[in-house]
Amino acid sequence: MQHVHFSMASDGFAGHLAEPDGGSDRAVIVVMGGEQSILPAVKFAERFADFGITGLAVSLFGAEGLPASPDRIPLEIFGAALRYLREQKHIPHISIYGQSMGTVFAMLAAQHYGGMEKMILVSPTHVPFEGTLPDRKTMSGHSVATWHGAEIPFVRPDFSRYPSRKYQTHPAAVHKVTGMWAAFSDAYTDAGAVEKAMLNPAASGAEILMIAGMEDECWDADGSVQKLLQTLKAQHYPKHVRVLRFRHGSHLCGLMPNRTREKRLYRLAPLIGLFYRTFGRYRKENMAYFARAEREIIDWIRR
Repeated sequence: MQHVHFSMASDGFAGHLAEPDGGSDRAVIVVMGGEQSILPAVKFAERFADFGITGLAVSLFGAEGLPASPDRIPLEIFGAALRYLREQKHIPHISIYGQSMGTVFAMLAAQHYGGMEKMILVSPTHVPFEGTLPDRKTMSGHSVATWHGAEIPFVRPDFSRYPSRKYQTHPAAVHKVTGMWAAFSDAYTDAGAVEKAMLNPAASGAEILMIAGMEDECWDADGSVQKLLQTLKAQHYPKHVRVLRFRHGSHLCGLMPNRTREKRLYRLAPLIGLFYRTFGRYRKENMAYFARAEREIIDWIRR
């Protein structure tokens, strides 16, 4: 496996390439979060490379030249990443994989740049949201994303109203959820803002695979999948769309890094379960969901 690292200054985006030995005619742009994420996106790029697919992890924040936190992240970074795959690597088949916050940027990138054959959305939200300052709880007053300097319409989850990691009951949920879930639920009730900000997966022109846990702790990903499906059906979207819903699925329910290489990460699973309580409560089921999601995702890209 070959690695290449990218910077804003020299490449127009920050990120990490994992390429199978001998190259590949397929590539996946991996969109997770920032450079300091607990699950680094490069590990997911490497997992794709394990299956003979070039993985290009694009960082959203935390690298030199990018915002320090999820706030006003320029979509142009994806144009630079796509040009690299098309013009320097000459890869004809390009897909995009977004997980959690990365689903917002996967849909926006596919919408504004096009040319993605497949789009995989894991634990998605159906709208962009307000950015946060580096403390991750103070709202910035601006969109999480920009396009040519203009802010993308967004909803306003107020993280200051709820301790983001504290679990609580909520009238819209059948299981205990985090304060983050509650803040997003409140934001989704602003019908005017949601209408303006609603993402349009049909604009991608891609075949779409959506995966959600039905007991997501961080936001109502399953509800967002249903809303995205409604927009696709309303537009009579002609491309193939598939949905996986995991009954006891956590916010973590998509592809995972290589278990043999990342033994230390998997040893931390009990600690991860302290924050992702659905994962902790239904650990056996969620480990099985990871295996199924991986099969479905790889098959989706290869088909």
